[in-house]
Amino acid sequence: MLDYLLNALITLFVTIDPIGLAPIFVGLTRGMSRGQRRQTAIRATVTATIILYAFALIGEGLLTFLGISLAAFRISGGLLLFWIAFEMVFERRDQRKLANAQKAIEEERVHELADIHHLAVFPLAIPLIAGPGAISATILIAASAPSTLGLIGLLVIIGALVGACLAVFLLAGPLDRMLGTTGRIVLTRLLGVLLSALAVQFVADGVTEIARAAMRAG
Repeated sequence: MLDYLLNALITLFVTIDPIGLAPIFVGLTRGMSRGQRRQTAIRATVTATIILYAFALIGEGLLTFLGISLAAFRISGGLLLFWIAFEMVFERRDQRKLANAQKAIEEERVHELADIHHLAVFPLAIPLIAGPGAISATILIAASAPSTLGLIGLLVIIGALVGACLAVFLLAGPLDRMLGTTGRIVLTRLLGVLLSALAVQFVADGVTEIARAAMRAG
């Protein structure tokens, strides 16, 4: 149980990346009042929590309904997480996030919808907090929960990490200045290496499960 919860904490911390979201939040909410920033942060984190909880509870059932085996999803999810890790190690992830966020803001300005409600849902909640990597990791970890208690522990971890995002958003300016460019680069690369190892483990588990199924069928 302890290994399961530790694996869940590390994987989701790296994929959600609360600290890495600080400079993006600062850029997206530039020009807002303090109250508007707080409202945006709360709405974004509540929305992301609901999304991740939903996938943790019904994600495996959804895969079954769609006819997708858990082993296949482990492999595809592991590959996706490995790509995220690759971007982190080679400093491409932040650039992509910033580009996506800027694109979203520009599109909202064109349609005159750039208010705090839209911004909180997209792009902050989706895909910056509850992105494809975090959703995939949530489904994979929930599917491998050793018991109901383990699943409850996963939900607590998700809530804590999204709560960390809220704290980072509220302290985004000072935190970004404290870490500095060098601090962000070092932290991102270290977490990227760790995530790549976890991603390879997901792929290996999926391949092993498919091989065992093929041997039993044969």
